[in-house]
Amino acid sequence: MKKKISTIPFMGTAEQEQLLLKVIDTYHDDPSNLMTVMHEAQGIYGYLPFEVQQMIADGMNVPLEKVYGVATFYSQFSLSPKGAYNISVCLGTACYVKGSGDIFDRISERLGIGADECTQDGKFSLTACRCIGACGLAPVITVNDDVYGRLTVDDIDGILEKYND
Repeated sequence: MKKKISTIPFMGTAEQEQLLLKVIDTYHDDPSNLMTVMHEAQGIYGYLPFEVQQMIADGMNVPLEKVYGVATFYSQFSLSPKGAYNISVCLGTACYVKGSGDIFDRISERLGIGADECTQDGKFSLTACRCIGACGLAPVITVNDDVYGRLTVDDIDGILEKYND
């Protein structure tokens, strides 16, 4: 699945930038530390927007294309921010055969976002995963640390309502 780039404007702070610049300063002499810097940057910002990738590329003296290539190759990196409520839909075999694809589609429709996207208000993000290890509860979604199992499409509106405070 191709990672999507966020359409939400970058909202980094001066404090975050200073933290990132310290990290880059620590590792800038050795380009083999690129992934370490990227992990630290994602810890600071929560994701790797274009602007952060550019700072990393400039500070590490590596091409932006290399930073982007690493960010899109490794699943632990995200190009989109996560919402206050990150919804993850299991699309592993057990969940999928029991309807998780339809559940994913309903959530996507209700929130107006697709995979690896975040709502404009930053409240919800949606991801698809391959297995969360709860096959006996299939189909399963998580909302942050809350697990919901044995779902049907009709359960989705009620679950989303719980997080609309």
